[in-house]
Amino acid sequence: MTVEAAECSRAGCRDAAVWAILWRNPRIHTADRRKTWVACEAHMSYLREFLRARDFPVQVQALPAGARAGEGS
Repeated sequence: MTVEAAECSRAGCRDAAVWAILWRNPRIHTADRRKTWVACEAHMSYLREFLRARDFPVQVQALPAGARAGEGS
């Protein structure tokens, strides 16, 4: 993931992402395929619950420090 890509995935938000939200839609994705959204502190819960409400398997983990906007390279 590039530094430029580490902005929150919530529409309209440009805050630095600190969380990675891994998910998949089991109706169209095989078990080995996961998509990743990134979230700022303020939107992590919103995005996680949005996916859970649709019964998508969701895993949240801290975004590696080097992938956060403004850090690393």
